[in-house]
Amino acid sequence: MNRRNFLLGTAAVIGLGGWYMTGNRTGTVAFPDAPLPGAANAQTTEGAVDTSTIPEMVLGNPDSPVEIIEYASFTCPHCATFHTGAFKELKADYIDTDKIKFVYREVYFDRFGLWASMIARCAGPEKFFGMADLIYAGQAEWSRAGEPAAIIEELRKIGRLAGMDNDTIEACLQDGDKAKTLVAWYQENAEADDISGTPSFIINGEKYANMSYADMKKIIDAALAG
Repeated sequence: MNRRNFLLGTAAVIGLGGWYMTGNRTGTVAFPDAPLPGAANAQTTEGAVDTSTIPEMVLGNPDSPVEIIEYASFTCPHCATFHTGAFKELKADYIDTDKIKFVYREVYFDRFGLWASMIARCAGPEKFFGMADLIYAGQAEWSRAGEPAAIIEELRKIGRLAGMDNDTIEACLQDGDKAKTLVAWYQENAEADDISGTPSFIINGEKYANMSYADMKKIIDAALAG
């Protein structure tokens, strides 16, 4: 998916019912068609956002000499294809066997991807990847549900399917500060690693575009061989 990423200095709208970001500024704006939860009532803020509160989502061996960072969007069809296919092989061959460290970082091309991320992270780090599996498996349904309100309701259903209660889900979706921090965190990472499309992979510091599992396996094996 070759879509422009929302780096600092690029005007972008990722409103959850009225919050927007443009350049280095955040504020409030009306979206009559999307009175949705999240940062709808966020106050205008300026200056740097402390992103240290956002935990990395990690699987595998944290001490492995081989690290793979995946940049992906929950609304990216190619990312869904990777996670419902090749990722299962990667997990079985390298992650579950503690051969590599795997880091997943969200990319926000649109507000729907941000909402999905907030639902996934709502379950906590220990359940994040299980939530991600559910979100990717159902991507074709929830992302095409129609109006924004219908999409957010489908994401709520996924949260409930994962065992979260309604109060927990709503609290996560209404967390405007968390939404702003996630976007700032994404921007910092994407700018540092020059991410402009998804899925993208950083393998021991080298950036790669989407590839077959066979090609990825060759890169990993070569890295492990040292």
